Amino acid sequence: MKKLCLILLVALVCSTGSANAQRRGSSSSRSGKSTTTTTTVKLPNDAALVRQAKAGKARAQAKVGLCYYYGTDGVKENDSEAVKWFTKAANQRDGIGLYYLGLCYDEGNGVSKNFTRANSLYKQAVTALTREANSGDVDSQFYLGCCYHSGKGTDQDFTEAVKWCRLAAEQGLAEAQYNLGCCYYNGEGVTQSSTEAVKWFRLATEQGYADAQFSLALCYENGKGVTQSYTEAVKWYRLAAEQGLAEAQYNLGCCYYYGEVVTKSYTEAVKWFRLAAEQGDANAQLNLGVCYENGEGVTQSYTKAVKWYRFAAEQGLAEAQYNLGNSYYNGEGVTKSYTEAVKWYRLAAEQGIAQAQCNLGCCYNHGEGVTQSSTEAVKWYQLAAEQGDAEAQYNLGNSYYNGEGVTQSSTEAVKWYRLAAEQGHAAAQFNLALCYYNGEGMTKSYTEAVKWFRLAAEQGHAAAQFNLALCYYNGEGMTKSYTEAVKWFRLAAEQGIADAQLNLGVCYYNGEGVTQSYTEAVKWYRLAAEQGDANAQNNLGYCYYFGNGVSKSESTASSWFKKAAAQGNENAQKVLRILGIYSW
Repeated sequence: MKKLCLILLVALVCSTGSANAQRRGSSSSRSGKSTTTTTTVKLPNDAALVRQAKAGKARAQAKVGLCYYYGTDGVKENDSEAVKWFTKAANQRDGIGLYYLGLCYDEGNGVSKNFTRANSLYKQAVTALTREANSGDVDSQFYLGCCYHSGKGTDQDFTEAVKWCRLAAEQGLAEAQYNLGCCYYNGEGVTQSSTEAVKWFRLATEQGYADAQFSLALCYENGKGVTQSYTEAVKWYRLAAEQGLAEAQYNLGCCYYYGEVVTKSYTEAVKWFRLAAEQGDANAQLNLGVCYENGEGVTQSYTKAVKWYRFAAEQGLAEAQYNLGNSYYNGEGVTKSYTEAVKWYRLAAEQGIAQAQCNLGCCYNHGEGVTQSSTEAVKWYQLAAEQGDAEAQYNLGNSYYNGEGVTQSSTEAVKWYRLAAEQGHAAAQFNLALCYYNGEGMTKSYTEAVKWFRLAAEQGHAAAQFNLALCYYNGEGMTKSYTEAVKWFRLAAEQGIADAQLNLGVCYYNGEGVTQSYTEAVKWYRLAAEQGDANAQNNLGYCYYFGNGVSKSESTASSWFKKAAAQGNENAQKVLRILGIYSW
């Protein structure tokens, strides 16, 4: 079952937050924030800011709140302290204080969620920010633009958002320059222009703004607004990653994983995936899990793989849910549980992951973790097959061929076998060949049968190798050739196919395609006979009876004849009657 390592991110989002703090993205996307409860709370390092806040300066109080909200300027994230300072600022009608206090009530950070209270505070914030922005306050212009962009406290209006964002950007505010770049990139409130987006991203990067560095890296990687350059992309990913931006750490990890511009290094990839994963980045958690599962850059550990898959899966990442399902199905890193496997397969399948849909179908087909249902199996196979999943197409073909969960139809079976076979699925190629050979669902054609037997056989499919050998032996669909027949019989025989071992023995016995050798014939008869093949047991009996390739032994011959006869082999039964050894 395939494990997934995700490709690079491509989305750009506007940020909202402190004009003095680097952030991972919009505050609404933050996760894992915790409320710190301590007797003595450390104050931010900016002594002047703290003095102003204690002296009752509203904007300073709001900025102290931002330090606690984002965990900057030497303090840890502390929602309770953030709310305390935002409240002080909001009580003085400071726009930023009102905005962030609304955000805390909106998201339940430091206070109980209260959407009514949040909406009231947002509206008050817009009024205050408009007043402050009109007086030229750069932070207020930025946050007013954010309100219009998100529709908090006012109707959503991208044009107004761009207006206020531009005013702040032209005053040199990095966050505003970045957001204005996002608006140009996404065509929100302005005519879409990757070139203009790059211009504003670059201005923000000159101030060291990590989000802009990341976005500029994406533009270089995808050739949007600049000449495509992986070298420049890696440069900017690294700068953002070194500032702790999780998305950049993840993408830089991908560059090292795949060896894009940088020398391929699983160790470096793991380093950056881990940094992003520890910040809660679901994609990085998934990829770190993949590295642990495959032992890439770390000591192989299914247990640690499951740990990281679970973190990402619980955030709703479909690929991680699929991989976690595989872990439960195979009992790797967790106690084997088909029920848990089905749970995670279903979550991933409902998000459209084709492999999960196929595996969920298999669970229904075999009654693993769910009540057996061929109808449900077909439902999930169909969804995956229509997405082009070869395994699902093959399974759906089998369902139609056998009439399980659907009305039997060789024609439909052939349709799905063909789709899977054209993707190189060996078992589907083999089944398609059988349909051509037997004329099921299409006109019989030995030539087409040989074509598909060969494709599967060349992938090592043992049954296809055996059937291809028979076609060469009998001259069906190609010129008869014992030499080619022996070649393919041998390949199948070496994989343990009893019929191939028997036929290879026959070729050695008769000297067909090989130098005649009773000894070699006995060797292959014995291998097939020990697997219970009645014809091989009969032939081995003859060899012992006449001493061909082995020392003559009527008792050993009798033993093999009896085994073959017990399975209904008429030749063996006849010999036993003639010899008077056994009556049939």
